[in-house]
Amino acid sequence: MRYLLDTARALVATFRAAFHRPTTEQFPKEIRPRPERYRSSFALVHDEHGDEACIGCLACERICPSRVISLKPAPKRESPATGKKRGWCEDFTLDLTACIHCELCVQVCPVDAIVMTREKETPGTSREDLVLTMDKLYANEKKMTPTWATGTLLMRMQEPPKAPRPAAAAAAAPPATEA
Repeated sequence: MRYLLDTARALVATFRAAFHRPTTEQFPKEIRPRPERYRSSFALVHDEHGDEACIGCLACERICPSRVISLKPAPKRESPATGKKRGWCEDFTLDLTACIHCELCVQVCPVDAIVMTREKETPGTSREDLVLTMDKLYANEKKMTPTWATGTLLMRMQEPPKAPRPAAAAAAAPPATEA
């Protein structure tokens, strides 16, 4: 008899909940303003001559703590825009499913080829949506809003400022001897 009473209570709770208005809202009904340093995705950029900026140096792949970047460098060849020989990247893949957004890859890039974007997040329906191939990364460059920093700027921010040397101390210091 007790089981019938428990079943009736559960049915009453179910019907009561079924006719309530939903309290959730569809994403994104209202987009909140993002802070200046907000970062959500990545983009590969082109240099001032229109060439792909990535030179395939593997620095970003080596420094990534999550090991989500895989890069396949191509042999050096001449740039069609400048005529100089330079390195190229044949394949670049970044897996956002395990990325911790530490921004180390952006900081270590010697040519500022990879940047983090401020684009609003796009929900994915499968894991393949979160794997950024070279095509997706260059497409992000076209739709990206300006980022707040590049690797060069981030490295400059981390350097401690050099204290100016007083003129009196410089004059009193003994001259350096050559060995």
